[in-house]
Amino acid sequence: MSPKDSASTPALHDWNLDPQAAVQLQKELRERIRLEPLPGPVKLIGGADISFNLYSDIFHAAIVVLDYESLEVVESTYFTQTVDFPYIPGLLSFREIPTLLRAYEQLQQRPDVVMVDGHGIAHPRRMGIATHFGLVTGTPTLGCAKKILTGKFTAPGPDRGDASPIQAGSDTLGYALRSKPKVKPVFVSPGHLLDLAGALEIARHCLRKHKLPEPTRMAHLLVNEHRRRAHDQ
Repeated sequence: MSPKDSASTPALHDWNLDPQAAVQLQKELRERIRLEPLPGPVKLIGGADISFNLYSDIFHAAIVVLDYESLEVVESTYFTQTVDFPYIPGLLSFREIPTLLRAYEQLQQRPDVVMVDGHGIAHPRRMGIATHFGLVTGTPTLGCAKKILTGKFTAPGPDRGDASPIQAGSDTLGYALRSKPKVKPVFVSPGHLLDLAGALEIARHCLRKHKLPEPTRMAHLLVNEHRRRAHDQ
């Protein structure tokens, strides 16, 4: 896989929906999810995160692109805008993705896979932000979240890289991953164009000495730096 030139992302659907229509759209988009192995090696991995001040509708989005082997940042973009979609659990992707897309469209090098701060298919309707973002952009994605949203798991082992499945009935939705000894696990799930084993492998590869894998950790640091600067102006 090779980097792609930057370009506008074709609109998959209208973002100006009422909550009932948004839920119905999630159910329709669920049928388009493809969980499959990546077609080739990963050279560049993206990290995506959103930040905003409490009770604010001004959202800040950051995308970082890292060299997959060294996990060094090779590019980053940022965008901020006011959002209109209300805060509704289970529909956060409609609130956050439009700003992420504006940051993503600025990239000069498109990553082979994007790790999004949030869930992939480990969502009540299997449509977490990572899945929705993957469907909109046509990019392989995985989610890495700090809290579980749906499903059950047993605690993974104590060592970094230990993992246990997140189960919803007979379905495996992702993994609770111990990213650091003696620290609560993070929750990894494939989004789109990536399978369960691939999502876990990528998340493990991106672990260093922090709780968050490097792509979302670096995106988190960048977006909060920009948010603080914007707030201080």
